[in-house]
Amino acid sequence: MTATTIDAFRAKPETDRNAFLFLVALIWVGVLSGFGTDSFDHVSKHGLDYPLIVHFHAVAFVGWLVLFTTQVLLIRNGRADLHRRLGLAAIGLAAAMVVLGPATALTTDAARYVATGKTPEFLAVQLTDILAFASLAGAGILLRGTPAAHKRLMLLALCYISDAGFARYLNKFVATPLGDGFWGGMAGLYLGSDLLMLGLGAYDLVTRRRLHPAYIAGMAWIITLQLTAQHLLHSPAWKALALHMIGH
Repeated sequence: MTATTIDAFRAKPETDRNAFLFLVALIWVGVLSGFGTDSFDHVSKHGLDYPLIVHFHAVAFVGWLVLFTTQVLLIRNGRADLHRRLGLAAIGLAAAMVVLGPATALTTDAARYVATGKTPEFLAVQLTDILAFASLAGAGILLRGTPAAHKRLMLLALCYISDAGFARYLNKFVATPLGDGFWGGMAGLYLGSDLLMLGLGAYDLVTRRRLHPAYIAGMAWIITLQLTAQHLLHSPAWKALALHMIGH
């Protein structure tokens, strides 16, 4: 990065802290509205009959959201020292999530196929979600010595995996009128999380008159993964491969 870029993205304590906390709060809204309603409906009909790995997955991913929120609050309150120490725990939790995410997807999709015959092409979305998280969070961790890049990449990683929460409830209100085509599919999967990520870019344009290079690179990667997932969802070759991946 040039000296001009670094200077433009020096922390703006009040506005940055408020903006990042606001975006995290919206992620909580999306996750709770989606998984809260979905879990209540499932438990009321079937009880807690989830596979054990689903419970570990839920604890890890909710734990990440709690940890991220704590990290934002620590920076907001001037406790960068504790933020850095807690970051070591974040690395371990992120690594666990990268293992639990695909393992849970494969387990639940296999069980669903046996029970209902539903084919597992949705693995395209589940696996690209965890790939996005692993790459964005990994880059953010590697760039933790550059705060402006670090916090934008970490927030993009969190926004991306919030898509599952938004898709379960909020996204459908826009996606349903758009139908089953490309735009309806994209809205149904990614609308809420994408709006949050675009909101981060809009904030930087308003406050800095430019986008951070890490944000630009992250968004280019995100768009690539989302388009790839959308393509694979309708690919017969991927459907066959996904069946093979769950042992069928």
